Amino acid sequence: MLADITIENLGVIERASAELSSGLTVLTGETGAGKTMVVTGLRLLAGGRADSTRVRQGSKKASVEGTFAVDTAAPDIAQAAATVVEDAGGSPDENGEFIVARTVSAAGRSKAYLGGRSVPAATLGEFSSLVLTVHGQNDQLRLLAPEQQLGAVDRSDPAVAPLREAYAESFRTWRALAKDYKTRTESRRELAQEVDRLQFAVDEIDGMHPQSGEDVDLVERIRKLQDVDGLREAATVALGSIDGQEGFEEDAASSLLGQAQAQLSGVEDKQLKALGEQLAEITSRLGDIAGELGAYLADLPADPEELERSLTRQQELKTLTRKYAPDIDGVLAWRDHANERLASIDTSTEALEELAKQVKAAESEMIAHAATLTAAREDAARRLGDAVTAELKGLAMASSEFTVAVKDARYSRTGANEVELQLNGRPLAATASGGELSRVMLALEVVLSANTEGTTMVFDEVDAGVGGRAAVEIGRRLARLATRNQVIVVTHLPQVAAYATTHLHVAKDMYTSGVSTLSERERVEELARMLAGLDGTETGRAHAQELFDRAQAEVAEFRQEKANK
Repeated sequence: MLADITIENLGVIERASAELSSGLTVLTGETGAGKTMVVTGLRLLAGGRADSTRVRQGSKKASVEGTFAVDTAAPDIAQAAATVVEDAGGSPDENGEFIVARTVSAAGRSKAYLGGRSVPAATLGEFSSLVLTVHGQNDQLRLLAPEQQLGAVDRSDPAVAPLREAYAESFRTWRALAKDYKTRTESRRELAQEVDRLQFAVDEIDGMHPQSGEDVDLVERIRKLQDVDGLREAATVALGSIDGQEGFEEDAASSLLGQAQAQLSGVEDKQLKALGEQLAEITSRLGDIAGELGAYLADLPADPEELERSLTRQQELKTLTRKYAPDIDGVLAWRDHANERLASIDTSTEALEELAKQVKAAESEMIAHAATLTAAREDAARRLGDAVTAELKGLAMASSEFTVAVKDARYSRTGANEVELQLNGRPLAATASGGELSRVMLALEVVLSANTEGTTMVFDEVDAGVGGRAAVEIGRRLARLATRNQVIVVTHLPQVAAYATTHLHVAKDMYTSGVSTLSERERVEELARMLAGLDGTETGRAHAQELFDRAQAEVAEFRQEKANK
């Protein structure tokens, strides 16, 4: 639901803001007052094209900001909308609502914001497609697009969605397998050459049996071998100083420390005993060091040819790191990836035959899913046609019959069908006038709204070319539609405006326009003005009051019906 909207420097509107409520909201006003600019602002929030000519003359930029509360929408729609915001790096405000904003400079630059983050306009479109639908003359033309007509049929029956998803999954599987088979057969020679190159590289790597981290270990090993004599002398002298030379053991550090410890340990003085205990710890640690020095000397390479072998091995490994990766761990990872690639491009006759079987099986499964989806669509199309026809009878189109033709088409991601909306047996595009298109679109939305809740629908010029009883029926249908969704309507008809929950009036002085929310008394006066300018007469006001009271009584009935369900 759109909670509020603020518009600045857009067309004739210098600055206007309005708080919106659930139910039906109407915008009325004299021609040229700026009602269209409100719809234009909503289109901008929906990610529509930014037109710099809409910037108010003399201003540097126009801006539109709206706050959307998605908690009233169906849980899946609310979650999807929140995910779009989260993926864009945005977040809800302190009320748990999402702020959407758009600016358009006089130079033509546009910026979009969602949940406090700058985003592409396409992201606004992705978000708004879940919570906001704008219906105007251009939007009605989009209804004539084949994909939009197919989408209307799919939306009309909740049972279609899982069948469409099951088909889409089988289509993706079949297409991937078919593409793989085509690549393997048409590029068999190139793939065979790739296999030879990869196999040669894998064999070269495996032939050298490199070990993880071996190149790093060799660097340390070679350094030690190149300085082995100096290392052996240092360790030998250190060990001799600790344990003593043959015949001179009594002069060794360990012997002298042992004597000192014995002297201190044999007295009764606490301080000297404590020092003796410290010497015991030092003596023990010295013994450990001597043991480690001995082990180090024992491990020092004694083979004079080992250095040469290590240098040779280092050069061998460098031939691998020059070709495949900067280090041996990278070389091993490259080899593993190459083995995976080799397994995936088997071009043997046996492999191709097996893949062909998989393609055929996947195709059969896809065809079966497509047939099930087609049958469901045909049932949904028949019910949709009957329901819309019934709605049209109350919209001054009693002799019109709305039908939906489901036709066969090539397999695609959406199925094996094309849909054509027809009026009296002919394509909607070739039959309906602008006013008829508006009413057909409204009838469609009334039928489809049974499967949606909590979204915002905007109707501009939905009442074009109608009046009298048909206008009352349009008002009734919009009011019913508004029991499940927020509906915003730009209208010239008092019969429609009378059904509103909230009535916004767009007024224009000499240079600017503003938007105000009308009280009940002001609404009656506005209805009287819309009744052929009868606002200045008692008869006009009485007629407007009667129209208003009757419409509001019906609105109360609609709400009670909704509450009782």
